[in-house]
Order: sequence, then structure tokens, then C-alpha cells
Amino acid sequence: MPRIEAVFENSQGESLTGLLEMPSGAIKSYALFAHCFTCSKDNPAAARIAFALADRGIAVLRFDFTGLGTSKGDFSDTNFSSNVQDLLAAAQYLEQHYAAPALLIGHSLGGSAVLAAAQDLSSVKAVITIGAPATASHVKHLFADSYRKLQDQQSVQVELGGRSFNIRRQFIDDLEKYNSVAHIGALRKALLIFHAPLDDTVSIDEAARIFTAAKHPKSFVSLDHADHMLSNPQDSQYVAEVLSAWASRYLKTNQTSAEQGEVARQAVEQGVVIVRECDKKFTREILTQHHRLISDEPIVLGGSDLGLNPYELLLAALGSCTSMTLRMYANHKQIDVQDIQVELQHSRIHAEDCADCEKQQTQIDLLTRNIRLTGNLSDQQRTRLLEIANKCPVHKTLQNKIQINTNLTD
Repeated sequence: MPRIEAVFENSQGESLTGLLEMPSGAIKSYALFAHCFTCSKDNPAAARIAFALADRGIAVLRFDFTGLGTSKGDFSDTNFSSNVQDLLAAAQYLEQHYAAPALLIGHSLGGSAVLAAAQDLSSVKAVITIGAPATASHVKHLFADSYRKLQDQQSVQVELGGRSFNIRRQFIDDLEKYNSVAHIGALRKALLIFHAPLDDTVSIDEAARIFTAAKHPKSFVSLDHADHMLSNPQDSQYVAEVLSAWASRYLKTNQTSAEQGEVARQAVEQGVVIVRECDKKFTREILTQHHRLISDEPIVLGGSDLGLNPYELLLAALGSCTSMTLRMYANHKQIDVQDIQVELQHSRIHAEDCADCEKQQTQIDLLTRNIRLTGNLSDQQRTRLLEIANKCPVHKTLQNKIQINTNLTD
């Protein structure tokens, strides 16, 4: 599956980095993933869930919060409030370059963050938490000794998850702002809670607090035998499977673009091609009566490089038609053609450089087609097959005078 590196700025103008896992086929929706406290976007569980969701048509952006991973900034200057702001910045990046996120997914303290950020994101239809505390203040117990030291010091070093971090008193004081579950009751979005009964980092009692505070629709899934970090790949795979199935109800019901896509697939008639947007750059979904593919532009031209560009599709049409026509003729005439390979290239040249073109001071489009025929063929047969190649229907269409009628429809 394609992966795109995402770079965007937080509210302080600092550069944050992320990875956008894209489906190899049609994109059902976009999701934003918030990792656990002091983790990074490369956390194995987060990566596995993102891969699995992308395999099911959901594009997932996971990123490093300020001061973590490859993102810029000083971790000691951050707090839970800044994490929420980073989430909003990531959502804005998706909206500007692709599509606004419909799903918010948060693991551990990242789950608390998505619960806090969800109310500011109207595009979000559903929120998913994994091993999350009900409030950010839940993590204050991790800093019990440090809090006493901060009465007299500007900052202290703490050990979290086997790593050393520098924190300031403002970090702990900020947690006091998030000591209520009132925002969960006002969520007004579908909620799915994953939690392991044996989680020894965040008690399952926290899941009960979230579930009790939330209004319907809400669901709870017990991750039996899983640990807090979902270190067993089967657990993260299970989360992705259940999440995808559960979210489909809300995405199908609420997303206009998804509904339009389904209507488009059902309404395509024989001989008709429909092209619709997958993002706000160049990724496009191409639909026919029975098939679907992706068109895009290279990354260097501002695209995501998820599919053939328009000129590559044009060359593919000519090349495939040429190959089909040659095969049909060779089979009909019982000519020993073992294999056909057609290589094509598009360029623009000045008309005076073209011996077969009318003289005019302009550039023309040149399609170069090289055909390799493998088999026991005489020179006469090769010459005849070259003549047949020039008679393929797409070749004739391209050489005919073409008129394109364009209309705006409702």
C-alpha cells in the first residue's frame, strides 16, 4: 500500500511530521490516529492498525506530537493542551490536502486527546479509543515525585517507558484543566471503546467512566488477554477488523461523498467512464461498469503518485489496443506470435523536426511506439503485423480529427 510522508505546522509554527497510509484502491474515508503518551508514530501497534485499516479502504494519518519522534519543538514546552492543538493542525492538513477526517482514533492518552479534540472537528463522525483514560489528569500519578520537586525547580527529569524526558510544572498544571468527563457527554458523535481487562497501565475502570459519561451511540469491546501496548500483532489486527466493520455504519450513513461514490458505481452504464475526486490534489478514482482504478500525478508535481497519470493512461490505451489487435490478427491468421510487448512514450517536438508533419511554427505531440514480437516470423509477416498495429481502433481515433463536447451538469 502507498505511504505518503506528511509535513505540516502546529499552532506555534513548528514542523510536525507524519505518515499517511493510503489504500491501494478506492478511499472510503480518512482517519486521524493519536498515539500513546511519549510514543511516536512508529509505535508498532499504531503502525499495524494503520496498515490494516488502509487495507480496508481507510486512509490513516499518524504523526509525531511536538517534541517527539521526528517532529520539531521541545517536549518540555508541551502539554496535553498542545497535543490537542497538534491534532487539530493534523486534521486541518488532511482537509486542505485530501479530505477532512471522518474518524478519530486514539491509543492511551492519545484516546483522551481525541475525545477532547472531537468537538472542534465537525467532519468527524466517529471516535475510537484504545486503552484510554477518561481524563488527561489520570496520568498525574506518573509524576507524583516530580510534582514535589517542581515546587522548587523549574524542570525535572522523569523516566517514562524506559526513556528520559524533561518536564516543567506547566505540564502537570495543564492536566488539571482536563479533570472532568463533561466533554464526553457532549461529544455527539458515535463512540467505540476498546480496553483490555488486564491492562495494568490504564485500568479498565477508565473505560467504564468513558462509557458511562458518553451518550448513545456508544459501544464497548473487551480486548481479552491483550496488554496496554497491544504488543501481540493479533490484538492490533483484531482492533482494525472490528473498528472497520463498526465504523462502516456511520461512514455510509453520514458521508455524502461515500454515498455519491456508491451511486456512481451503480449508475455506470456500458461504455461510460466516471472520474471522481479522492482528495483535493490529483488523486482520482476512475469507474466503469465493472472496473475501478486510480489516476494521479507524481509527488514532484504535487500529487501522491497513487496511480497512472493522465498521459500514462493515454499511452496505456494505445498500447493495450495495439497488443490486442495484433493478438487477434495473429490468432486468426495462425501466425506463430509467442509474445507481444509494446513500449510507448509521449513527448512534444517542434513541427519542423517531424518529417511527416505539415510545416508550421508550433509544437506537436509525438507518441513513440516500439513493438517487440517474439516468435518464428518471416520478414513478410513482421511487415504485415506492423501494418495491422497501425490499424488498431485507438490508433485510428487518435489520428482522426477529434471533437470534444463539454457540458456542465447538475
